[in-house]
Amino acid sequence: MKKDEYIGILTSGGDASGMNAAIRAVTRTAIFNGFKVKGIYRGYEGLIAGESRELTTEDVSSIIQRGGTILKTARSEAFTTPEGRREAYDTMRKEKIGALVVIGGDGSLTGARIFAEEYPVTCIGLPGTIDNDLYGTDFTIGYDTALNTIVECVDKIRDTATSHDRIFFVEVMGRDAGFLAQNSAIASGAEAGRGRHYSGRPDGCGSAGDFYRTRIPEDQEQQHRHRDGKPGQ
Repeated sequence: MKKDEYIGILTSGGDASGMNAAIRAVTRTAIFNGFKVKGIYRGYEGLIAGESRELTTEDVSSIIQRGGTILKTARSEAFTTPEGRREAYDTMRKEKIGALVVIGGDGSLTGARIFAEEYPVTCIGLPGTIDNDLYGTDFTIGYDTALNTIVECVDKIRDTATSHDRIFFVEVMGRDAGFLAQNSAIASGAEAGRGRHYSGRPDGCGSAGDFYRTRIPEDQEQQHRHRDGKPGQ
């Protein structure tokens, strides 16, 4: 990478807590080592359209505690096509961006890998997703915050469940990975938990009724019945 070129940084896909901290770390480390940085807005869409500007250390101050991403984010259909990636490469050359740091999930990093295979571009991927479904890291950026948020919410609704003698079914995100479901169930002290990667069923947990009938013992079922004899919802 030439000294007059920039390191480009973008966030792509769903936003995750910690993305701003990653933007700050990349920007300040690069500047400390003598490189210039450009922030690319709205992910790969912004890369294609040339929506970027130079970042300074002042631009990334006081963002470490903020959620979301100051660079905005988006999903790009155009970048999934060879023509779109060609436009992105042409824009990088025009903007003098010699390397690209991509903060995102599985789809975003897959796009970066394909891009680097097709063109002489140095791409570095930072795993930013609450799903925790990327190989090579114990915890992805955003996963820990999402897990703690789930536990905090469950702690609050447990009061209502106890007051009304009801069972609450809590659905969480995670796409095809069950890390959030499994670990939030453990951390919050749930009676039971089901998730795609450990339920033993290819279609996930099935219906709420199936779950209730197969996992809730008879004595607990009696405790959670309404006056009309129906299980709590």
